[in-house]
Amino acid sequence: MTKKTVLITGGTRGLGRHLVSSFWGKGYSVAILANNKIRLNSTLRSLKNRKNQKKISLQCDLNNAKMISSMTHIIKDEFSHLDVLINNAAIQGPIGHFSDNKDVDWDKVINVNLKAPIYLCRNLLPLLKKSSSPSIINISGGGASTSRENFSPYAVSKTALVRFSETIADELFDHNIKVNCIAPGMMPTDMLKEILNENNEPGMNEVDKANKVLMDQNYSFEKVSNLALFLASEESRGITGKLISAIWDNWLDWPKHLSELNNSDLYTLRRITSKDKGLDWGDY
Repeated sequence: MTKKTVLITGGTRGLGRHLVSSFWGKGYSVAILANNKIRLNSTLRSLKNRKNQKKISLQCDLNNAKMISSMTHIIKDEFSHLDVLINNAAIQGPIGHFSDNKDVDWDKVINVNLKAPIYLCRNLLPLLKKSSSPSIINISGGGASTSRENFSPYAVSKTALVRFSETIADELFDHNIKVNCIAPGMMPTDMLKEILNENNEPGMNEVDKANKVLMDQNYSFEKVSNLALFLASEESRGITGKLISAIWDNWLDWPKHLSELNNSDLYTLRRITSKDKGLDWGDY
């Protein structure tokens, strides 16, 4: 039986670390890519050694295209194939009115949140094609499906990632490579804590929502990791090009409705017209 392999970016804290633990627990060999060497070592040590599983850490600045290229060469040396690529790493970037955002901050957000996943998908495609059931999972974020005031760089990067994912889902369909996005919802992460350190820049609505999530003692990343494991499995065969909410969508039942999913724009980003809302004044 071929061993399953997964690469997870941003896998040393928050959701990423939970994903690493979950996939390791399911028997996957795991490659963890992150920027902080200390956290990488800590995450690696937290995984109990298993005879038939490999675990490797890769220190990489996703704002640096050359480093990404170097890391992909290492991955190709370590693994004969790649079953799952999870682009989880992201930065929030500047918070506040878009006119106050600096060019260099915009560039960094786009590089890390959008271009890095693009490069990884492209560079690791040969390894994914060698898998019997390959899956690319991109983590979306707030502002991808609705407007998010005062978070322009982050929202734009995540919206673009969703559109990129749907586009390559079509391009890779004949290779049986699934490509989907997960909308995880607000999570008690360091990124969320940044909102509370920005005075009034995020807006009170964002601050209130952040406080509510951070104070929730019962929060679990399990809904997100369960969805990721589902999308990585044979159970989700045929599901591709979708933006899926880990919190609100009944994705376990989707395999029963593949025809409806694949012949519609359900769970995708689309322009809404007046006809879609039962109105007759906005379209010919």
